[in-house]
Amino acid sequence: MRQIIEHFTDDDLYKFTMCCAVIDNFPRAQVKYTFRDRNDTVYPAGFADELHRQIQALETVVISNDEIDFMKRRCPYIPFWFYSFLKGFRYDAGTITVRQDDMGHLELGIQGCWTNTILLEVKILAIISELYYMMTGQNATFDMEKFGRNSHAKAERLIRGGCRFSDFGTRRRASFAAQDTAIAAMTFCQNNVPGPGRFIGSSNVYLSMKYDLLPIGTMAHEFIAAIGGMYGPQMANHLAMKAWSSTYRGALGTFLYDTYGWDIFSLNFSEDYANMFRGLRVDSGDNAQELERIVNKYHSLGIDPATKQVVFSNALTTDDALTIQKLAQGKCLPSFGIGTHFTNDFEGVPPMNIVIKLVAAKITESWPFFNETCKLSEDFDKNIGNPAVIRRFREALHIV
Repeated sequence: MRQIIEHFTDDDLYKFTMCCAVIDNFPRAQVKYTFRDRNDTVYPAGFADELHRQIQALETVVISNDEIDFMKRRCPYIPFWFYSFLKGFRYDAGTITVRQDDMGHLELGIQGCWTNTILLEVKILAIISELYYMMTGQNATFDMEKFGRNSHAKAERLIRGGCRFSDFGTRRRASFAAQDTAIAAMTFCQNNVPGPGRFIGSSNVYLSMKYDLLPIGTMAHEFIAAIGGMYGPQMANHLAMKAWSSTYRGALGTFLYDTYGWDIFSLNFSEDYANMFRGLRVDSGDNAQELERIVNKYHSLGIDPATKQVVFSNALTTDDALTIQKLAQGKCLPSFGIGTHFTNDFEGVPPMNIVIKLVAAKITESWPFFNETCKLSEDFDKNIGNPAVIRRFREALHIV
């Protein structure tokens, strides 16, 4: 089969920004990741073998000078030393194990130095999603012309409805072509549809370069989860904010707060960090309830929440974003990161529900053992990790 990932920056920005922060703060940390299919999909026979070939093909993918030049121009907060690292970076298929069980379920794990493995997650998920549709023949049913028209209609509604929105859809896209089609349609709308809203960019760095958009993203749960594994969950948010601010000096100031739930984050979110960070990202829970928590927290610190950005990214649709926009307007500066709804929305083809999550970490390779970690959430079904570890972390955080 054709190689699915052909461009080094066909990836989400937050993987690069986190990689830079990891090198800067935790250069010797070792990690483990695991794959989870929330739909318990049965994959076609031979899927794991073809996936392994696709992962091996990543070893031929290197960053180009054009990609570096674009990132230097559009991402000025990334220190230039990081591009020397990327020039020498090579994917290592040996850090990944993949197999299918007797029922056809997919099992995948990643283990290695955090700086070397962090750039695998999004690419592997994008490969799995596109490869599944290819091997099941469902990609033959994709009507790209209709998909493009629908993408145009979504963007038009959001722009006219006053929403500032971004594409966050690389990980579970139907295909590279689908994401390309969606971004092309949304870029056209931004340039031609009048309205108070705005299509502000994409998390995908390569497609941002293709359409000269602003790459969008900061961090993922893995950054806080790894720190939670190494140092404990009680202060993981504080240590993550400290490390992030050390690397980026106040830039990239949107913090993802729900790795261990609102309560412990709120205790860690002191006035200095609340002033430093531009805002917060809502990725689980009830959007209205989370908004009120955020507004009340800023008020308690003497900060006007109307000056702070709140990015909503919790499995949103166009309708969700328009509803939240009305709710949040005047309370904060709302914006929306929309993923699967933008890049995997074909009639009669259910999108995949797959994740790769960091589940163990150790501070240095010289340690003889890993510390297991987990991701908690405001949504119980989004918890990821060993059930015993989840219980232990919940007890440590007094989550009933």
